[in-house]
Amino acid sequence: MVKGNSGGLGFISRSLLPLVCGVISCVVFVGAWEVIGANPENPIAQVLPPPSKFLPVLFESDFKIGLGSQSASIYQSVIVTLIRVISGMTVAFVGSIVCGLLISLSKWSELFILPILGLIAPIAPIAWVPLALVVFGVSNLTAVFIVFMGVFFTLTIATVAEIKRIPESLLITAENLGGDNFARWRFVIIPAVLPGVFTLLRLNFIAAWMAVLAAEMTGLRDGLGTVVMTGRNLFNSNLILLGICIIGITGFAVDRLLLLIQRKFFWWKI
Repeated sequence: MVKGNSGGLGFISRSLLPLVCGVISCVVFVGAWEVIGANPENPIAQVLPPPSKFLPVLFESDFKIGLGSQSASIYQSVIVTLIRVISGMTVAFVGSIVCGLLISLSKWSELFILPILGLIAPIAPIAWVPLALVVFGVSNLTAVFIVFMGVFFTLTIATVAEIKRIPESLLITAENLGGDNFARWRFVIIPAVLPGVFTLLRLNFIAAWMAVLAAEMTGLRDGLGTVVMTGRNLFNSNLILLGICIIGITGFAVDRLLLLIQRKFFWWKI
């Protein structure tokens, strides 16, 4: 009984330790920021006002950012940006799985198509912004397209690599159990590649997050990137810092959510 309790306490302490350390580091960081920004003569405080100065902007503006009819609530900005990122990443995730599987069907497909994917994958998502503006104009499709282009090619290459990593013994076992080609793809290959590809999707979320913010800075009327651009146009450092903080907190929350999904639904390893 004593051993079981100590084991439970040990599990709780191990689970809470990262949270406690994270909270302490954030509190120390914000405290140091406040101390440095308390002196108005400090040039750093003029460029990076402390949280006690820019956070009240959120309440004074009734949680709205912008001017007149172009203003949008902060909730709307967060939700719109998340919808754009999730839409682009979902299409890229499904598309990369399908394309990766199709490429793996033929050795010639790998030889001819993979070099092209390897050539396009290193291109930064921001580099696609001018082309997206020409094709889609200033619209939601522009942001979704840029997120898609920043994730799709890397995930497709990863899907092909994950398929190659599947142990031959699993395929032989499925064949010995009477599974045809379709059954092997459905019950062996696709489940085997999903965890690895989703892990890479989560790692590429940061790139997708930065890409959609860059797209929103091209003229969209809402979104978190627009909050920062509005602050720049108004020469308002408080608004810029407010937007940056919301971007960081929202991105961190989504990353934790993806980690939870990974552990809940894609926990197995081959």
